[in-house]
Amino acid sequence: MDGAQESVANESRIPMEIAALAERLRLIRTVSQQRRYHGRPTPHLPSKAVIIEVLNDVIGALYPRHFGPPGLCPQDTDAHVARSLTLARQRLSRQIELELLLADDADADACQLYAEDAAGQFLARLIRVRDLHDTDIAAAYAGDPSAKSLDEIVFCFPGVAAILRHRLAHELYGLGATMIARIMAEYSHSLTGIDINPGARIGPAFFVDHGTGVVIGETAVIGRNVRLYQHVTLGAKRFEEDDEGNLVKGQPRHPVIEDDVVIYAGATILGRITIGRGSVIGGGVWLTRSLPAGSAVTQATPELAVAPVRAG
Repeated sequence: MDGAQESVANESRIPMEIAALAERLRLIRTVSQQRRYHGRPTPHLPSKAVIIEVLNDVIGALYPRHFGPPGLCPQDTDAHVARSLTLARQRLSRQIELELLLADDADADACQLYAEDAAGQFLARLIRVRDLHDTDIAAAYAGDPSAKSLDEIVFCFPGVAAILRHRLAHELYGLGATMIARIMAEYSHSLTGIDINPGARIGPAFFVDHGTGVVIGETAVIGRNVRLYQHVTLGAKRFEEDDEGNLVKGQPRHPVIEDDVVIYAGATILGRITIGRGSVIGGGVWLTRSLPAGSAVTQATPELAVAPVRAG
């Protein structure tokens, strides 16, 4: 241990072996950051905690009766919503700015200006998000006989919670704040067990019943009035590579699900294929080819073989 390490250990009463370990980790961290940021000063990262707070504040502003402060009075609701959105815009603008500053060619002034504009655009799109999500709530009520009320759906249904968070993350994804959108998506995944990449495009009246284990990839496109059950995968069949063996990013590689499709539990649909309008995909089906409208695909019907009963 050199003199600096020993001094740190003595001053802070940290054991010398811990100080030595911390120094080795610092060296590893420094090398990693130099490679990642090509020798320029290490930028600050967005805060996951702040991003999740912003997400929750926006949800509370969209549905203040359900997710606002307990006991919020009707006469105080508008003021609460305005305060929440004002704070959310300020905090979101800073987080977008920090994400933009991670780029090698980032210009600080340009990043700040764009972040402020993007945060404003995000808030302006909340009307559309609210309108769309109300169709999701209605679809859940219409599609689940166990649902007793719309309030129960808003409070309790994981599929409804996941799609609301997806719709918010998707707006940020479209504004270029892809890391922030992904943080929101993974937070939603941890809450609901439903994994929706923020790039996925999802139409109105979308219902995920039960939902655990559902995976929807980045370039998936889902039409109107689509219903999924648990453990459905809308994934990629393969990943294209360039001439140097690197993955080609951003290419359409996930399914297109047209309007009025129902996909039952455990179905796996892979690749840039189209499932035509009004189709029904049975549970456990593995599908890698497109289907015309009105198709019905199921597994082979199992047969029960009963052994003859022999007399004693």
